[in-house]
Amino acid sequence: MKIYGIPNCDTVKKARAWLGEHGIEAEFHDYKKQGVPLDVLKKAARQLGWEALINKKGPTWRKQPDEVKNAVTSEKAAFEFLAATSSAIRRPLLDVDGTYHLGFSAEQYQEIFKP
Repeated sequence: MKIYGIPNCDTVKKARAWLGEHGIEAEFHDYKKQGVPLDVLKKAARQLGWEALINKKGPTWRKQPDEVKNAVTSEKAAFEFLAATSSAIRRPLLDVDGTYHLGFSAEQYQEIFKP
């Protein structure tokens, strides 16, 4: 199991804390230090849709010029944008045995990890 994100993101911190509190180990992949693994984004996009990977509510997306936002109209354009702008990836991205989950809520994680 692997969790992808940025360590100073509050949502990533909450997700990692939840996992730790429940004794669930997950390897952390830091987009800032380790880069954006495009193969993982492609696999996640197949399950969730490429649009779901872009955090359009976050400040990174909102601060983009309209011409940049308007150019993200395809999976290829989205991957290029996210590779260059990792802060715009919705996070965390959790990989549980090849099944991908985006975001965090305690209820969501309880459902994912229910016995």
